[in-house]
Amino acid sequence: MVTVSCCELAPQVGDLAGNVRLATLAIEAAVRDGADVVVLPELATSGYVFESPDEARGLAVGRDDALFERWRAAAGSAVVVAGFAELGDDGEVYNSAVLLHPGGAVVYRKTHLWDREKLFFTPGAELPPVVDTVVGRIGVMVCYDLEFPELTRSVALRGAELLAVPTNWPWGDRPAGQPCGEIIIAMAAARVNRLPIACCDRRGVERGQRWNQATAVIDEQGWPVADALADGVATARLDLTRAADKRISPRNDLLADRRTDLYP
Repeated sequence: MVTVSCCELAPQVGDLAGNVRLATLAIEAAVRDGADVVVLPELATSGYVFESPDEARGLAVGRDDALFERWRAAAGSAVVVAGFAELGDDGEVYNSAVLLHPGGAVVYRKTHLWDREKLFFTPGAELPPVVDTVVGRIGVMVCYDLEFPELTRSVALRGAELLAVPTNWPWGDRPAGQPCGEIIIAMAAARVNRLPIACCDRRGVERGQRWNQATAVIDEQGWPVADALADGVATARLDLTRAADKRISPRNDLLADRRTDLYP
C-alpha cells in the first residue's frame, strides 16, 4: 500500500521564493503525515497568469536549480511530483514537471499547451515518462495532457502503476451538482486503463482567475477516493499492484482486447 497526497496550493505569480517556500512546507507536512508520494500543482514555482513572455521567462529556472535539492531534502525517501516553469539549455521556456525520488530526478515537458500557455511556452517533444521508483512505476503528465487518451494509454502500456498529474484547472461552469469536466475525463482515463491517477489542482485567485479546486485521487476503477475540499490536501492509500491486472471480466482484458490490427 502506498500513501499518495496531493497538496492543493495557491502560488502567486511572480513570487518565486515565496512559492518555493510554500511548496517545501507542503512537502514536509505531507511526509510527516505519512505520504509516500507527494503531488503539487502545475507551475507551482512561478504561478500561472503571466502578463508577458518576459515575465514567464524571468520566473523560469533550470533543471539544476537549488530548489530541487531543497524539495528532495524535504521529501526524504518519498517521491515528489511538481510543476515548474523551466528554462531549458536551449533557451526555450517550458511548462514542465519534475519527479524527484531517492534515485534521481526526471523532468517532463508538457506536450499539449492550453490556450494562452502557447504565448509563453514551447511544447515538449517527448512522451510522458514512466519512472521506476521505490514505491512503484509512476507516470507524469501535466494538466491538459490528460485530455488526450493516446497519452494515458501510452503510460499504461509502458507499465505505469500510478499517474501523477500537476494541474491548474481554470474555473469552468457546469450543471448544478456536477463535477468539473476535467475530473470526469480523469475518472474515465483511470477506468479504461485500470490506472490510479493523482490530480493536483491549485487554489486561490490569481489576477482575477479562479480555479476549479478539483484536486482528487482516483483509484484504478475510476472512482475518486480522496479530495482536498476540507483542508487542501487529498490523501489516499492505494494498492499500486492492482494496476497490473487489466482484467475487467472473466473474458476481458483492457490491453489484451485491443484490436491493433484495426488501429494503433
